Amino acid sequence: MQESSRVDDYLKCQFSDIALLLQLVLQKNSVWLINNKQYQLSKQEKNLLNGLIEKRKSGVPFAYLSGKQGFYHLNFKVTTDTLIPRPETEILIDIALDLCKNKPCNLLDLGTGSGNIAISLADKNPDWQVSATDFSENALAVARQNATSKINFYQGDWFAAVPNQTFDLIISNPPYIAENDAHLADLKHEPIEALSAGKDGLEAIKIIIKQAPLHLNKQGFLLLEHGYDQRKAIIEMLKAKFTSIKTFNDYNHQNRAILAQLKT
Repeated sequence: MQESSRVDDYLKCQFSDIALLLQLVLQKNSVWLINNKQYQLSKQEKNLLNGLIEKRKSGVPFAYLSGKQGFYHLNFKVTTDTLIPRPETEILIDIALDLCKNKPCNLLDLGTGSGNIAISLADKNPDWQVSATDFSENALAVARQNATSKINFYQGDWFAAVPNQTFDLIISNPPYIAENDAHLADLKHEPIEALSAGKDGLEAIKIIIKQAPLHLNKQGFLLLEHGYDQRKAIIEMLKAKFTSIKTFNDYNHQNRAILAQLKT
């Protein structure tokens, strides 16, 4: 792609992620790139870089090229079997930490993917009893590699993975994008089953809300991430079995999460 193979010439090109890709190929940081602009890439490094540039231009997320993504206070391995953790989801960590501050908690993360929610909370609170489920064994394999402390991982579809178990707090970032939503085109490289859930995007959330009462301890809590336009519908679904319903915006001021307590 480049006539020259110097770092400086690559940095001058108009491709926005070029510096990140150079760091990935050379295994160097940004300071090194600035101080070594005359470095000549080897043929192998140049071929690798050009290949990554083409993948990135085709829409492959950088996280899949690097194999990792930062979330809250940790870095997580990610693969195409897992959704890429996003900053918007970090609000769930803050809500859970505040809810269970200075007290024990037995919590379940439904549809854990890379494990970012369960692992972040377990790492912050090693004394908590944390379980995580996913229907994908490949995703669970990634989550197990990411774990920094003891977590009970279970394979299965939602609560089928934890029959007869109950928890103080159930958390989930389920698929919630409508199946015909135009945004899915921009997410084509991520697992569709972790993104989309029926015509209105609420199919997974309906299942979780319906079954959660059977898996919550007395006065237990359910915490859900959801789409920007789904808050009202989810509140209506929760009213039958839950009380003390609280809503939260993410750090971009978008409707993002709902916390509700099981009725006594």
